[in-house]
Amino acid sequence: MNLHPDSDAVGPIDEPTRQRTTAWIWLGVYALLAAGVLSVLLALARTPGFQDFLPWKDFFRTALVVHVDLSVLVWFMACAGMVWTLFSSRQSRWNVLAIALAVLGTVMISLAPFVGDGKPLMNNYVPVLQHNWFYIALASLAAGLVVQALCFLRQTRITFSEPGYLNTIRFALALAAVSILFAVVCVGWSWALIPAGIEGKVFFEYLFWGGGHVQQFTNTVLALVAWVLLVAGSGGRFPMGPRTGMALFALVVAPLAIVPWIYRLPVESGASIREFTELMRWGGLAAAPLCLIVLSGLFNHTPPNTDQRPLRAALLCSLSLFAAGGLLGFMIKGSNTMIPAHYHGSIVGVTLAFMGVVYYILPRLGYAITHRRMLNWQPYVFATGQMLHITGLAMSGGYGVQRKVAGAEQALDGAAQTLGMGMMGLGGLLAAIGGLLFLIVTIAALRGDRRVREPLAAGA
Repeated sequence: MNLHPDSDAVGPIDEPTRQRTTAWIWLGVYALLAAGVLSVLLALARTPGFQDFLPWKDFFRTALVVHVDLSVLVWFMACAGMVWTLFSSRQSRWNVLAIALAVLGTVMISLAPFVGDGKPLMNNYVPVLQHNWFYIALASLAAGLVVQALCFLRQTRITFSEPGYLNTIRFALALAAVSILFAVVCVGWSWALIPAGIEGKVFFEYLFWGGGHVQQFTNTVLALVAWVLLVAGSGGRFPMGPRTGMALFALVVAPLAIVPWIYRLPVESGASIREFTELMRWGGLAAAPLCLIVLSGLFNHTPPNTDQRPLRAALLCSLSLFAAGGLLGFMIKGSNTMIPAHYHGSIVGVTLAFMGVVYYILPRLGYAITHRRMLNWQPYVFATGQMLHITGLAMSGGYGVQRKVAGAEQALDGAAQTLGMGMMGLGGLLAAIGGLLFLIVTIAALRGDRRVREPLAAGA
């Protein structure tokens, strides 16, 4: 599978596709900008010496809910919408509706802390603020995601008789669309099965547990698509044919076939919770063959040129963070800061991969990237900050510092605990600078003159 980032890999980009892909990029930029502001405040909320200056009692938890939903839920949704739109065979008015619903939901989430007392709940996957404004925002986001996924499945042609690079990517993205629709179905399925009388955090834990685990397979497929694009965009090649690529992508989501069997159990039962956990733990191994092939592409490549180096930097930093997060996952014992260390490594690894994909896509849409020096440094600054962040969290977690708390609740009784959380704060600030560099590079390109149509790595 000789993958080069030539124009045929993406296909001709018409004006509606360009405009709608750009709209999804802008949504992702907004989500990261708002989440970045909150991440600085969150880091300060847990940094010794700063935590006493924050404005209100539930500030940390309220900010954390909005930060997580913007930086994970909305950002990943924007990234999915971006590649679904770019690789779609055609466009329709339904695509515009999907973007409008997503934008409405995102803006409402951003404003939710100022609408009223949110009573934040720190449940897993989709933390919530408990008022109707926030619920309507989540519903709008979900509707936009469903419409965009259905649009891709309906509008995209995939050729199986003579598959090539483009068809392999489209097939993978179709699997991502089907799995995210299945995740939404699982949320509805759980809602129908939750016994009456269960409320608050426990209700939302059960509501999003099944769908949240299914969504992790969607994120895995999207991450693999991003890595494939970045390997190809930086001059790499893969020792596999298109049909093999399709089969390996299908293998990634194959474990979801047992999800209906898990729903034979009451959603509130410990057995159901454990089986979904085991599904993610062992089912994730289905991605190992394709991950190994991605890694092989790092060594089977031509030396990257000046334009390709930022893509390779994003790829290497993404894989390093993702691997660090995975290793920390095996060290989790109890509910402490080792857990956010694990998922920050994994999730931010995927985030960095999609930052690289944005760099890959912008010139194809006709946007010139002008801040070249900043572009070269951004992946390393962002990854270094996040590595310090998760190292500090892991160190503190090893000494028993609890997750989802701030201020005096952290009970930083020893020098090692204080050092770990101080390192976490420093890493968070450095990562925020790296995120700011991404925003500057991307916004400058989007607001500049459209003077190029060639890929960033043209001529590879």
